[in-house]
Amino acid sequence: MRHINDFTPDDLAARVLHRDGLMLVVDKPAGLPVHAGPKGGANLEQMFDALRFGLPRNPALAHRLDKDTSGCLVLGRHRKALARLGKLFSNGRVAKTYWAVVRGAPEADEGRIDAALAKRSPERGWWMAVDPAGQPSVTEWKVMERGAGLAWIAFSPLTGRTHQIRVHAAHIGLPLLGDPIYGAEAAGGAALHLHARALSIPMREKLPPVVVEAPLPPHMAATFAALGWEAPAPISTGDVAPI
Repeated sequence: MRHINDFTPDDLAARVLHRDGLMLVVDKPAGLPVHAGPKGGANLEQMFDALRFGLPRNPALAHRLDKDTSGCLVLGRHRKALARLGKLFSNGRVAKTYWAVVRGAPEADEGRIDAALAKRSPERGWWMAVDPAGQPSVTEWKVMERGAGLAWIAFSPLTGRTHQIRVHAAHIGLPLLGDPIYGAEAAGGAALHLHARALSIPMREKLPPVVVEAPLPPHMAATFAALGWEAPAPISTGDVAPI
């Protein structure tokens, strides 16, 4: 992919991983926010007209990913579908798997982090910290590979708090590679190594859930290659859009 500043609506349309009459799943690139911030600027939402695929209205975000997080992002294609997706996400029925590279290597092969989170600063609502008085937050994790003082970990957040994986990982002494906020990375260092790898979405009650996986972004693929880690090819149980 060309530089993120040159990302176009056609590029976004080419990154559709799943498409049906209710929803889309796109492979969000790292470095591009999903919607405009206070200062404006390029964002994915302003490109959604390219994802109508014959419908009269643009799709809309069913959830959010951080600017520097890549991978599976779900959009509802119309109002009823968006309401359905909203309930699934809010009720914790969408199973989510994130891949991350962390600094350090845990002794255990898997674990569970149960640590409430709250805003660290009223002026910066996205800046979070572990706080017993905060909202309940639970993340399960499993080590996939270890090497060179780093580890590839699959995180499964059971709740959906802001920056949950980043804060929880740092809380147990495993800050994410490339995280300048919670990992004490130097500015201009490695890009954030956090990828929304997979979603399992029970969109229709009487049918199996739709499972979608996104390929690694280039910067994480390069890290994996340098460390000799092999990621399995992504799969999808749903319809892939003919782009």
